[in-house]
Amino acid sequence: MRHMGTLILVRHAKSEWNALGKWTGWRDVPLSEEGRSQALMTADELNGLTIDRAYTPDLKRCSDTLNIILARLGREDVPVVVAPALKERHYGIFTGKNKWEIQKEVGEEKFRRIRRGWDEPIPQGETLKDVYARVVPYFREHILPDAAEGKNILIVSSGNALRAIAKHLEEISDEAIADLEIGVGEAHVYELDKDGRVLSKHIRAENAEKGKI
Repeated sequence: MRHMGTLILVRHAKSEWNALGKWTGWRDVPLSEEGRSQALMTADELNGLTIDRAYTPDLKRCSDTLNIILARLGREDVPVVVAPALKERHYGIFTGKNKWEIQKEVGEEKFRRIRRGWDEPIPQGETLKDVYARVVPYFREHILPDAAEGKNILIVSSGNALRAIAKHLEEISDEAIADLEIGVGEAHVYELDKDGRVLSKHIRAENAEKGKI
């Protein structure tokens, strides 16, 4: 089976609103100082991996994470594509609100569905299903062809955009996707075959944070 490319999915490092427990969505919030240090550690985790092209949405926390990683690796020459289609889920009326206060208001079960569920609506916002519908077509049209040419691709984005890509690649069911969490600063590395199927996956996550992020 002919080897395709390597796909590296990295969730951006900790932002100022991550540190405060706020839902960020499309709001353009910068990295925290801790996040900038975290991005350097993520870069160290990726040391030794070739990167031919990188993709990031038009959000500072993602582009700054990417720029820190490329600078740390001495790969500022890597072509970068800014793709708004890869941005985070829109959190609608929850944008800027504290997650843990919302958890107290709605209860644990509904809160889990809001955070991790496949088709749990948010007024004026998006479901993960909606995110999938905009992220995956872009991924298939623009990113997989790069990998088909044998390129190694780095995508730095937010948790739900990356969960949508992982759902597609790993054929995760609508129910099981609720169990997938990608920590800030965490890297999922896929080896793909010529048809875009996953040959192997490993996670580089020494400094990643999950749970209350």
